[in-house]
Amino acid sequence: MNKQVMAMHGTDPNMHEPSADAGFLSGNALELRGVSRHFGSLRALDDVSFCVQAGARYGVLGSNGAGKTTLFNAITGDFPPTAGQVILFGEDVTSLPAHERVRRGLRRTYQTSLLFKELSVRDNLFLAIRGVSPGRLSLWRAPADGQARRSVEALLAHGRLDGIADTLVGALSHGQQRQLEIAMALAGSPRLILFDEPAAGLSPAERRELVALLRSLPRHVGFVIIEHDLDIALTVTEQITVMHNGRVLVSGTPDEIQANDDVHAIYMGEGRHAHH
Repeated sequence: MNKQVMAMHGTDPNMHEPSADAGFLSGNALELRGVSRHFGSLRALDDVSFCVQAGARYGVLGSNGAGKTTLFNAITGDFPPTAGQVILFGEDVTSLPAHERVRRGLRRTYQTSLLFKELSVRDNLFLAIRGVSPGRLSLWRAPADGQARRSVEALLAHGRLDGIADTLVGALSHGQQRQLEIAMALAGSPRLILFDEPAAGLSPAERRELVALLRSLPRHVGFVIIEHDLDIALTVTEQITVMHNGRVLVSGTPDEIQANDDVHAIYMGEGRHAHH
């Protein structure tokens, strides 16, 4: 079974705005309490704690080996934590399998593209909407229902993909494939999306398009973005946690992170000049 389809599937195939529920954006979408992940004697994550409010745009920064992807795997259930708790929308999901977290509104993208290259953009979105629902293997023998077609059109618009809907994914640029992955993550009315280095390998023009896309996401959809590119993270987030050697180094607003001497010493020491 394709991991991307599983990860992108939700319980409701409709893209829709939430009702005017006063509590919809209150509280935390995600809370990590002392999350650790050990691989033998290696502590890939060491007592990581932070909160992401519902609807927030949150960044996780750090150099390679800081534990960022391991953190995502602990949140999604791909590799559950060795210790600590993962709280999703007020519910302890630490011991729940990945698909149960997806049912509760969690999505993620991956560093390595898991798209169906031989299918069109539209067909990839259709599969994301249907996901792992019963009977999915017979999808191609049945015409898409009107609801699914409307959902695909909504995802095409959200992903800024209208002009290439019938293009085969294998013919897309790297940046367009990233756009498609983000659109797929929006299938099924997610509440929180984890983006794993979406800017990796993108050209300057593709990076600008990515920033525009992330900024245009529905306000009720929160996200956590792992990003090696500091400029992009500072541009699209409201709160940032910087990790180093599996631990939380510092958390704060983009301005606070940019002004932090420890971040400059560790993160920007890789060759990126500090802003002053």
